[in-house]
Amino acid sequence: MTRTEAFAPAKINLTLHVTGRRTDGYHLLDSLVVFADVGDVVRVAPSGSLSLSVSGPMAAGVPTDGSNLVMRAASAFGVPVSLDLEKHLPVAAGIGGGSSDAAATLKAIAGVTGLALPLDPLSLGADVPVCMVGSAARMGGIGEKVLPVSLPDLHAVLVNPGMGVFTPSVFKAMDCRNNPAMDTIPVGADAAHFIRWLRDQRNDLEAAAVRLQPVIGTVLGALHRLGTARLIRMSGSGATCFALFDSRMDAEVQADILADRHPDWWVRACTLR
Repeated sequence: MTRTEAFAPAKINLTLHVTGRRTDGYHLLDSLVVFADVGDVVRVAPSGSLSLSVSGPMAAGVPTDGSNLVMRAASAFGVPVSLDLEKHLPVAAGIGGGSSDAAATLKAIAGVTGLALPLDPLSLGADVPVCMVGSAARMGGIGEKVLPVSLPDLHAVLVNPGMGVFTPSVFKAMDCRNNPAMDTIPVGADAAHFIRWLRDQRNDLEAAAVRLQPVIGTVLGALHRLGTARLIRMSGSGATCFALFDSRMDAEVQADILADRHPDWWVRACTLR
């Protein structure tokens, strides 16, 4: 076995329609997911025992025991490896950091060992199957249905106010759990046409999340005040929000402006694919 590393990109829910609830309590989703060119890095090396270290600017408070999805993913292979998780994404932020880390771990270990995946990625969490794809996809059911789609590159600013949101609490606070699914995705459309379509879609968790954490509304307001954004929305269950811009240069300029105004927020310009 050789040393290897895998990139774990931020997952962004451009849409998140909650279309029902199963009898076992799991919610049914219809979500259009893309991935950013910012994220974490998972490094895997041969070792005498399974271990995990966490480094990077967002390492504080990240567990290194079996509660970490990286450890759960690695332990399923039964292969002793040392893992280093270089953490750049905020935790519990609605951008699938833990799920993307788990997917990167599964792919890295399977790649260097030649072993088949030892578990269903869904068993690690609803977002892990789509994170295994790692590019634009429509996610349905409770996360088990993943259909890759072709979308134009989108340029965005991601913002997190420095707090996590407990996803079950957001689902519990929803007013309605039986909402319409997405409209037909305009595959092949250019970015301007696609964003016009996207404005008519939703994140059904946004209102509940704002009620629970009003600072999310503050973030959305700050993004609106930038003035040049084409679309502004919350990702996942929050608290990360995003704004779409016409170009990467515009996104970078606006990210700098926002970071100057709110130096305590996590702000990143990125391209979504």
